Amino acid sequence: MSPDLDLRKLRYFLAVADELSFGRAAEALMIAQPVLSRQIRAFEDELGVQLFVRDRRGTELTEHGRLLHREAEALLATAAAVRRRVMTSARGEAVFTVGFMPGLVVAEAVREFQRTNPDVTIQVMRTGWEDQVQVLHDGRADVSYLRRPFDAAGLSTELLFSEPRVVMLPAKHELATATGVLMNDLAAEHLLQDPAAVPEWAAIAAEMRRRRGPARSLSRTVEEKLELVAVGQGIAILPLSTAQFYRRGDVRFVPVTDLPPTEVHLGWEQGRKSRLIAAFVATVQGLDRPAA
Repeated sequence: MSPDLDLRKLRYFLAVADELSFGRAAEALMIAQPVLSRQIRAFEDELGVQLFVRDRRGTELTEHGRLLHREAEALLATAAAVRRRVMTSARGEAVFTVGFMPGLVVAEAVREFQRTNPDVTIQVMRTGWEDQVQVLHDGRADVSYLRRPFDAAGLSTELLFSEPRVVMLPAKHELATATGVLMNDLAAEHLLQDPAAVPEWAAIAAEMRRRRGPARSLSRTVEEKLELVAVGQGIAILPLSTAQFYRRGDVRFVPVTDLPPTEVHLGWEQGRKSRLIAAFVATVQGLDRPAA
């Protein structure tokens, strides 16, 4: 019979896989490098596969290692989520956390949920593109309002509404007073966000790299993006509700007419049995939704 997966060794593996260096991984884990090497060899023996190739060029993942690397973060996040929920339960707490992306207002759903679940402590958590799904997998949030695009693997979702996308421009930009623009009208601009948040930007981004070289650094939060837009350092493409929520005098938003609407979903961890999650989903389903 094969032994169960050792989460401690899995953490060691993930550290080496991320660093592709036993020395740096050992330093990050605060253990001696020979100890780490022995733990990885023991892990490979338990799994019956080789995870790393080490030679004079450095450390590389094998095919089996790459497969485990893709799965490891989700496994550790799930374990952390279970531990967090068990500890909360052991303290006798009933805590329910709702994640939400910038520009989305969850107060109505929270108020109605609180009315029917008065003994539950409800928390809200602002998320971003980089962690809107991760907060569900690692247990920081029980449900989360998600904006497309997102990785739906391991999630159950409920489509709430869709909305147009707009481009944020400096107030004095030549297109700031237009009634609408096309993506090609923006080809000469610098996008201040991760292009993965705007998949349709891919062709334009490729052309910009060819003409200008590597892209400049990206901003992380909506507030950072709008500050940079205001001083003319680039543009941002946002959902209409976000643009309206962060309305300001030195920035204008203009509809991008050839972009399809973006969707907002409610998401929660697939297969998780929770009376409170079911109750929150039912609450949201009973609310009036914005017109698509």
